[in-house]
Amino acid sequence: MRVVIAEDSAILRDGLVQLLELRGVAVVAAVADAESLLAAVAAHRPDAAVVDIRLPPGHTDEGLRAAVALRRDHPGTGVLIFSQYVETAYADRLFGAGFAGVGYLLKERVVDIGEFVDALRRVAAGGTALDPDVVSQLFSASRRAGALDALTPREREVLALMAQGRTNQSIASALTVSERAVEKHIANVFSKLDLPPSATGHRRVLAVLRYLESERAGS
Repeated sequence: MRVVIAEDSAILRDGLVQLLELRGVAVVAAVADAESLLAAVAAHRPDAAVVDIRLPPGHTDEGLRAAVALRRDHPGTGVLIFSQYVETAYADRLFGAGFAGVGYLLKERVVDIGEFVDALRRVAAGGTALDPDVVSQLFSASRRAGALDALTPREREVLALMAQGRTNQSIASALTVSERAVEKHIANVFSKLDLPPSATGHRRVLAVLRYLESERAGS
């Protein structure tokens, strides 16, 4: 896996490079600002980019805007936002560019570099990786009536865990139920959200998109 890192803190940037390379990840560029990030991705075409939200020169949303541009111009490159902030507006813009191949992790909550690398690989492969706190803080304020109201509390729990990028096995472990029960809940979610089997559509991603859109609209 080939990765570009955009992080303005030299200590954190160099630390990430060393930790990732020790685990077999090729860091093809490590930069400190958004402009350099865009240039590095264009030059190296990495599998994924790890991006801080607040980068020079303004330290506001330069990283986020660069991430959105990357997803538009380089759809084959996964984007993992690695920030200390949970910003609703930022997430809206990021997810508005498409859901597959995107992640959002909080720096203070990453305590296992192995899990971080797993999340990065998942994003690079077109999956998703969302910190549970990100999901909770961004979307728990929803009160809007809509399609999700048809879901039972357990089905909503399952869908929320799907939004974190968890596998069926991981969901089953989190809820202390069998994988068969999780599969049944997911089938019910697909049915209630009117997501029939399709040769081209990814129902899991579409269901999560419905969840995020509904929750976001009610926040």
